[in-house]
Amino acid sequence: MAVAIILALALIGWLSWRAAKRKPIKAHLVMYGLSCASGIFTLAFFLSMDIDKMIKILVSIILGAVLIFLAAYLQHRQPRKAD
Repeated sequence: MAVAIILALALIGWLSWRAAKRKPIKAHLVMYGLSCASGIFTLAFFLSMDIDKMIKILVSIILGAVLIFLAAYLQHRQPRKAD
């Protein structure tokens, strides 16, 4: 968990350094950094769990992704009604 906190602080420091140098901070760079930080926190969280609980959560995530994909696929296949 300490590694995740250090990396989150490094992200904040990097963004502050770019702002101090007057370099542009684009939205995709910030989102990429936040995604990496959240991935690291998630990995640290999963590694601190029991194996049984971790497997249940991973199965739930995969099932949710499959159901979202299936709903989007079925909605895309339906013919659109004319207004």
